[in-house]
Amino acid sequence: MFKNKRIVQTLAILMLAVVGFSGCKSKFEKLRASNDTGRKYQEAIRYYNEGKFSKALVLFDDLVQRYRGRPEAEDLNYYFAYTNFQLKDYTTARYQFQSFAEMYPGSQRAEECRYMAAYCYYLESPVYSLDQSNTLKAIEALQLFINIYPESERAEEAANLIDNLRAKLERKSYENSKIYLDIGDYLAAVIAFDNSLRDYPDTKYAEELEYYKIEAQYLYALNSSERRQEERFNDAIEFADEFVDDYPESEHLEDALKYKADAEKGIVRVQQTLAEWSVLQQEAEERQQRREEKAKTEEIIEETPVSPQG
Repeated sequence: MFKNKRIVQTLAILMLAVVGFSGCKSKFEKLRASNDTGRKYQEAIRYYNEGKFSKALVLFDDLVQRYRGRPEAEDLNYYFAYTNFQLKDYTTARYQFQSFAEMYPGSQRAEECRYMAAYCYYLESPVYSLDQSNTLKAIEALQLFINIYPESERAEEAANLIDNLRAKLERKSYENSKIYLDIGDYLAAVIAFDNSLRDYPDTKYAEELEYYKIEAQYLYALNSSERRQEERFNDAIEFADEFVDDYPESEHLEDALKYKADAEKGIVRVQQTLAEWSVLQQEAEERQQRREEKAKTEEIIEETPVSPQG
């Protein structure tokens, strides 16, 4: 009896909770479905200020359509863009910020919204190991902002963001170049290191790139045919000399000099090998020439008629 009473009480409490929850939900849904735009506007702002961005977004989405062309539309579009931003929907937020700047170019908020559109691109830039299309778009958008508002307080911040993005591109270029060295495609590695240095002449990885270029060129020469090694070892020596001049205090200095010394030894070795081959080839040609001369002599003898004995 007592047990059944407890079950009934529990069920009643659960039903009251469900009813209460449903009542709250239906209150918002009724507001959403209503045509009371004034109240919707007030509630949307309240939800936004309270951090209830999902509810605010639903109302703003409806209101920006209803208030299009009216004075209130500027505020609504501004809040709408920021609501998407707060919900981390940076793609939609970027579009809304850009749209605001284009719809209200004379607004005091136009500069802010153009900056925020570029900043959304910045936030969408992935880690260096992934595709960097958004990184390039972010740099372009931030640079455009600086060009349009060179005196803005945000221009310096935009420049700092560009530096961060370029550092990411430099890191990607550096790591991608090293992959060729790691997999043993040494010529591709040399080309990639050169390209990275050309694309980012002020990169902080310049010393590493110059050093790895020596290593890649040396290994490229070492794995080449003997007839091409001298030329390629000389390139490695040239790279090493340039590295020593540019980075006399480098921690890689000893290794760079070792690659140079090994390349010089490689040149001596290959010159000796080629000289020996030349001698062997000459001897082989002389033997072949003697065989050919002998064959001709025998052929002449065979063709000479024998005089009949008297």
